[in-house]
Amino acid sequence: MLTRAGKDPTQDVWHSEAIISDTLQRGPEMAAASSDGRWRFSRWRNFVGSYTLPGLPDPMFVIHLGGKPSVRTWDRDGWSETTSFPGAATIVPATMPTRWLVDGELDVITFSINRHDLQAASVFEQFAKMRFAFSDPLGAALARQILSELYKPSSDGRDVYVAALIDALKAHMMRGPSSAAPADVPTSSFSSYRIHNVLSAINKAPEAEHSLEDLSAIAGITPSHFCRVFKQAVGISPHQYVLKARLERAEQMLNQSNVSIAFIADSLGFTSQSHFNRAFRNHFGDAPTSFRKRAGGH
Repeated sequence: MLTRAGKDPTQDVWHSEAIISDTLQRGPEMAAASSDGRWRFSRWRNFVGSYTLPGLPDPMFVIHLGGKPSVRTWDRDGWSETTSFPGAATIVPATMPTRWLVDGELDVITFSINRHDLQAASVFEQFAKMRFAFSDPLGAALARQILSELYKPSSDGRDVYVAALIDALKAHMMRGPSSAAPADVPTSSFSSYRIHNVLSAINKAPEAEHSLEDLSAIAGITPSHFCRVFKQAVGISPHQYVLKARLERAEQMLNQSNVSIAFIADSLGFTSQSHFNRAFRNHFGDAPTSFRKRAGGH
């Protein structure tokens, strides 16, 4: 059933999604919940900044659907070196305060299960510690399918199908994260972890050539197969992602330095300043010069 964020009518506490809404000062784009409050499924998009969440009443399963792979969590005395990525999952334990840094557009699903159900199933200990940004293609696939069904008109058939998918996602969450280390991820087929390696390589050095052959070699698959799975996972082609990474780096340089636009264009691998100007205007809706002035740049 669709629901708004708010106080749980079955408990004298605010549920996890209501706490998140209060922190973000906005509700989820889409939310569904069981009538008895035993699970909640919500989609959140396009929030940027640093956030501190108090301990949530129930464990939460978070699926990173899309957006920039630059989400970090606070780890002891600083932001984590690891970043989340499309297709990754995170387990947030109940009652554990957390901090998050979102540096760009983001699209995530949160799925929480009533802690009493987990205790009854004797799996609550699996959620005693946080596990951040592990590859979970099945969890991501289930979340995407549930979401696509929720945007369709309600019907008996759709509701039965959504309930079955929710049960599958719930069972997947209760099973717990795989113990496989990154090195154990198979290299003969697609995985979100290997796409994450490609995204990291592009974001680390957007000015590099990043040929299709080089990127597919990082992923360990053929160029033609790589193009298909990359677009399926990220939503745009490898070439478009490289261009996007270069333009986002250019945006930073325009805001944070007084180097010339010609230097920015050349240092980021554009064939000419006019090529850079066109690409920047198409992406941001403004020319680099006017963008810098409007932003109060150097």
